[in-house]
Amino acid sequence: MSLTYQQQEDTRRELRENFEKAGVTVQQTAADLGTTPEYIEQLLRLEPNRYEDTWILKNYLIEKVREAGKKPTKFTALGGNYKVIWFLDSKYIDGKKIY
Repeated sequence: MSLTYQQQEDTRRELRENFEKAGVTVQQTAADLGTTPEYIEQLLRLEPNRYEDTWILKNYLIEKVREAGKKPTKFTALGGNYKVIWFLDSKYIDGKKIY
């Protein structure tokens, strides 16, 4: 999936905004998702090893924002149902871990 430059910028901003609203640390997020803090930073820059990893982070952040009693910032490019996007491995995303 190719995003335009503007979509990339918007997605980076949306990830950061939700990260801040969630009130989690990079270390906590990495531990929760089974990866490293460095890779979480890489995902926040929108440099995933797998497209699915960005979706896992997105879903995690939305969940944490809601748990904090806040409204998540809407994702404009990472929208829709990932289960019907042909190139995404929905079972991997549903596992909620980054390997």
